[in-house]
Amino acid sequence: MKNDYDVIVIGGGHAGIEAALACARLHKKTLLLTLSIENIGKMPCNPSVGGPAKGIVVKEIDALGGQMPITADATALQFKMLNTAKGPGVQALRVQSDKIEYKKMMQYVCLHQENLDVREGMAVELLTENHAASGVKLADGSVIHSAAVILTAGTYMAAVNMISSEVTPGGPDREKTTDALSQSLRDLGLKTFRLKTGTPPRVLTSSIDFSKAKAEPGTDAFVRFSETTEKIRPFAEQVPCYQIYTAPQTHEIILANLQKSSMYSGVVKGVGPRYCPSIEDKLVRFKDKPRHILFLEPESLSMDTTYVQGFSTSLPRDIQEQMTHTLPGFEHCIIKKYAYAIEYDAIDPIQMKQSLESKIIPGLFTAGQVNGTSGYEEAAGQGIIAGINAVMKLDSRVPLVLARDEAYIGVLIDDLTSKGTSEPYRLLTSRAEFRLLLRHDNADQRLLEKGYQIGLISEERHDAYLQKMQKIKEMKDTLSMTQIHQGSAADAYLQNLGYEPLAGSEKASELVRRPKTETAEILKAEGIASEAEIARQCDIEIKYQGYIQKAIREAEKLHSLDSQKIPQDMDYNEVGNLSIEGRQKLIRFSPETLGQASRISGVNPADLAVLAMHLKQRKEGK
Repeated sequence: MKNDYDVIVIGGGHAGIEAALACARLHKKTLLLTLSIENIGKMPCNPSVGGPAKGIVVKEIDALGGQMPITADATALQFKMLNTAKGPGVQALRVQSDKIEYKKMMQYVCLHQENLDVREGMAVELLTENHAASGVKLADGSVIHSAAVILTAGTYMAAVNMISSEVTPGGPDREKTTDALSQSLRDLGLKTFRLKTGTPPRVLTSSIDFSKAKAEPGTDAFVRFSETTEKIRPFAEQVPCYQIYTAPQTHEIILANLQKSSMYSGVVKGVGPRYCPSIEDKLVRFKDKPRHILFLEPESLSMDTTYVQGFSTSLPRDIQEQMTHTLPGFEHCIIKKYAYAIEYDAIDPIQMKQSLESKIIPGLFTAGQVNGTSGYEEAAGQGIIAGINAVMKLDSRVPLVLARDEAYIGVLIDDLTSKGTSEPYRLLTSRAEFRLLLRHDNADQRLLEKGYQIGLISEERHDAYLQKMQKIKEMKDTLSMTQIHQGSAADAYLQNLGYEPLAGSEKASELVRRPKTETAEILKAEGIASEAEIARQCDIEIKYQGYIQKAIREAEKLHSLDSQKIPQDMDYNEVGNLSIEGRQKLIRFSPETLGQASRISGVNPADLAVLAMHLKQRKEGK
């Protein structure tokens, strides 16, 4: 049988875009199968990209050669660095996106990408040959064959929209959906489960009184997701967001009508997102809170609509009208689009390898919300990994698996495949043990070489990266060799910061370690020019050197466990002295390494010791 394509990607959302572009850019004949070309790159929820942890994922996608960071920079209405008062391990970029321009750019890129065909159609069945993925069948009866399939169906499998007791089949905005595809996956042995998410109302911007809201401007600095971005929207032209709080009357209306919500009336069967709950769920779970913060976000320069972040609900339309009008500045607002909840089928992610290939159906890769995650960034991060690894499989190359100390994408995929999820998974900085290593500023140092070796980073960009690293080394050497003397301009700079005058002389590199001191200012005082980005990198690496080295040592311990592979034909019933729970969990999760096994709840240290000994004896042939 001759394949029509090397790879078929199902779904044109954020995961599907990255998967399809990665495959095509790695010279594989690729088909992006989407329900609607017009909806490629659509932002059905927040009109934004980035945020805590998520923004670092976007930087990682850039270092691997992905598209989201480039498009996010080019179509941003506002750039904002978050947590700048805190340490570098939690700082992250977030941009407010023009959702219309973002979508347009993504569609243009996909439609003009060499080796990539884009076709409208609904996949209703995954085809297999010799128990491996071999293509898809469409709703119109046509069949397309391929060597690999990447499923990125998002929230479109067996989806229903819900407003109160009103249940309508459909994906976001009641777009087409099908029960057949997820049933096809179940017939092939994959487990699915129901998840729920939702969106808030969109309100006419011109009907809001922003004088009652607090303006939230962006960051007045050159910040970006992609290292290739040379120009961003000038700060003076950036669009502000706003902040308000719910009022006591808001809470009264919601609580009085709680049983009319889809969630509390019994309509919803799936589990909703813990870290982005509906407003009615917030009031029930956090009864002690007198008010809840809401953010007002512009959706596009070409639209007169504002996204009310934090006000997600599935209450009836008339109740939405009442509760929205209680918000400060919304007394005379006009709702352009009502809030709704959406429920859909997702695949249990413990059935996936860390490469995102199915353990059950070889050649099938999955990425995005279909794996139980939430968020555009988590989807895109999985998408580029699935795309890369589909190509690696076709080329008989070792898959790309990112460790927990290498990338937030690695944390995300390891959490999904090691622990699974029962609710929409959201990436948080607290999920990463090595977040000081996984910073916004060093994503290229962690991953660009991998992107280059894979073939998604150009020679030109790789050369620019090597030049940057050389500049960092040279600046560190300059700091180590430069002596700062008593009475010098640099000494005066230190005194202005509140330090005592120098007793003699000291290396500039030692002075950089002090709180509040900056490499650029010390060098400037000594008449030495510096590039801002290189100087900031030196600040972080020098000030946090001890903490970074400690994190590296801890990561090395993790690597020793992750380097010990567990055969996929392992029969845990043959491993003596395992605890009952440990044995059950190991059978269920089927970890790929001893490190993965160590991160499974219920597998205790004694179980790991027993398993390690069994693996050693097996290797020695005993």
